[in-house]
Amino acid sequence: MRSVTRIGFVIVLALFGGWHAAAQTTTLSGDLLADWQQQKRMMMAIAEAMPEETFSFKPTEAQRTYAEQILHVAGANVYLMQHLGSSAAAPQVDTTDFKVFGLPATSKALVLEALSNGYDYGITVVQEFSDEQLLETIAGPRYLGNVTRVRMAYRTLIHAIDIYGQMAVYLRLNGVTPPASRRSGV
Repeated sequence: MRSVTRIGFVIVLALFGGWHAAAQTTTLSGDLLADWQQQKRMMMAIAEAMPEETFSFKPTEAQRTYAEQILHVAGANVYLMQHLGSSAAAPQVDTTDFKVFGLPATSKALVLEALSNGYDYGITVVQEFSDEQLLETIAGPRYLGNVTRVRMAYRTLIHAIDIYGQMAVYLRLNGVTPPASRRSGV
């Protein structure tokens, strides 16, 4: 019995040691990259959820269409992440007239491509910087002033989550359950 207890104790120590070592390898840049990748999956899923025939839906005249909401996120991701000072080439998303590749935002496929490209750009930018570089101060947009790169990246993610909430309402107004709610039954 005593040898079984020792073996169990050794196994627990080995497992705990493995978890401890894994925790020590966590990095700021790794966490940020994982958050960008996760948010891309989530935003692509909600963008895809709206049928193409209702992509031009907007609850009131003063609001953006569903397609424009998606392009707003894509454009903001590019605009805000450019502040980090990456050498990566930014994709073109014209949010002034809500155009994709110079064309009006009417095609679901083009709008989803713009969203994907905006997230891929953010992911590429994040991958360029080390933990130390992410903590360096940069000039953000006027309303933020000087911020760290990591704060700028997380402010960009926060902005997209705000729009995600609006998009969920657009879906529900069209009888579509948002993808995240399908898993939870809400």
